[in-house]
Amino acid sequence: MRKGFGFSLTLVIAALALSGCGETVGDRGLSGAGIGAAGGAVIGAMVGAPLAGAAIGAGAGAVAGAVTSPSSVDLGKPIWER
Repeated sequence: MRKGFGFSLTLVIAALALSGCGETVGDRGLSGAGIGAAGGAVIGAMVGAPLAGAAIGAGAGAVAGAVTSPSSVDLGKPIWER
């Protein structure tokens, strides 16, 4: 159980790091896929299928990231540039 939790925690941290990316459609698609994969893996791990959850989450996140515009998802300047 601890090994699965550590993996899930690593994916969540990676998703948070990726969430600041995305000015172009490709960047938003990739960051959305990363965030979706992390969330899907965590949810999938709860039901016993982390890889399937990651795959489904990555697909959904990539589509959601690609169809958004930079103006609708503007989080402002990154904290390291303030």
